[in-house]
Amino acid sequence: MLSFPSSGCCRVSSTARAFQFQTSTSPSLFFTATNYKFRFRIARAVSGFADDSVSDGEQKSNYAGMQLEEIVDNRIKSGKLRLDNWITSRINGISRARVQSSIKAGLVHVNGRVVDKVSFNVKAGDEIKCTIAELQELRAVPENIPLDIVYEDEHVLVINKPAHMVVHPAPGNTSGTLVNGIINHCKLPNVEFSKEEALSDTEDSDDEFNSFFSQSSSCEGLQSRLSVASIRPGIVHRLDKGTSGLLVVAKDEHSHMKLSEQFKLRTIKRIYVSLTTGVPTPVAGRVEVPIGRDPNNRIRMTAVTGPVNSRKARHAASRYKVIEVLAGGSCALVEWKLETGRTHQIRAHARYLGVPLLGDEVYGGTKSMVFSLLRPRTPPSLHSEIIKMVSKLDRPCLHALTLGFQHPHTGKQVHFSCEPPIDFDEILSQLRKIGSERVPSN
Repeated sequence: MLSFPSSGCCRVSSTARAFQFQTSTSPSLFFTATNYKFRFRIARAVSGFADDSVSDGEQKSNYAGMQLEEIVDNRIKSGKLRLDNWITSRINGISRARVQSSIKAGLVHVNGRVVDKVSFNVKAGDEIKCTIAELQELRAVPENIPLDIVYEDEHVLVINKPAHMVVHPAPGNTSGTLVNGIINHCKLPNVEFSKEEALSDTEDSDDEFNSFFSQSSSCEGLQSRLSVASIRPGIVHRLDKGTSGLLVVAKDEHSHMKLSEQFKLRTIKRIYVSLTTGVPTPVAGRVEVPIGRDPNNRIRMTAVTGPVNSRKARHAASRYKVIEVLAGGSCALVEWKLETGRTHQIRAHARYLGVPLLGDEVYGGTKSMVFSLLRPRTPPSLHSEIIKMVSKLDRPCLHALTLGFQHPHTGKQVHFSCEPPIDFDEILSQLRKIGSERVPSN
């Protein structure tokens, strides 16, 4: 029988591999969530990063004021070559969005003339002069917030985020966020991004975040033009407030660029587990339905089955597999693998399949719905326990179980796993009391 440890244990390996649900734990790989210092030492030993050093040239953590003066090489391939792409290729470790804001700020000259169009086409022989814009100060205050650190080295930080914690400061959540805790623990780079790129291919981004971190200086002159950058301090991807699980943070701009590139290329390995109301049909499949903002509810996304242009929907694809049928078919333990990472992708696709996540009040997995499904299939002797369980549902039952990526400095494939937290495990145990049936894997 599948069993999650109630302590929310984690493990790390130096080679990416598919996660295998465990029926027992190995003392050498699993540790209690509170003893992260011991777990961190083991993580370094297993991954082989303890004594690694990178000698590909020192990466600057802040490129502000850096100047580039160069003539476009005559050997470039014929065809269109964008100005932003060319400059990015000439400065090792800088993000394209950082270059784009410098161009838009009027800090780039082509053949002596200011060019503020990022898609301007350069050609062989063009003389390019560029000054890199400064970054705005991070509007977040360090706070002494306990962090469940799964792995850390000088370049990256992997954290097991608890449910109910917001990742980034935003209107209405200016303190108590993961970023507040991280900048108290270590220094984060102010990494620039464009609005189009802002967490555009990651799970659970939102408009509040984009608007909050897209402000520019009101000063005049060069200082103003050097301060138009938008900021995403170290955060490469996000998890929704109610979602628990693994999240990677970049500790320098080079790492941020490399990790963001992996998300864009969809080479990051991510597996989520959820509890659903009902059982998906078929029990395994692929959902490829665009996702857009619900016109009737701004905080909700929706799967768009008709024409997508007018709805501003974006391509979204998820693979799912039922691991276990629970409570006589009332619920299911479902594994999800993301091919894309749109806002609330799993939650919207689960709703599209007719099986919203337990506890997801926004997408239909309400307490009343859960109780109506469970009551007819539950022995009277368990009704009081079911009522108590349902009353405790206060978040979507969704957990980021595994995370794998290529380390931005060593190039090694690393893989992390972290079991669901106690609240998820307790609900799963209650549902198993009513009934449990493992679904054979194909």
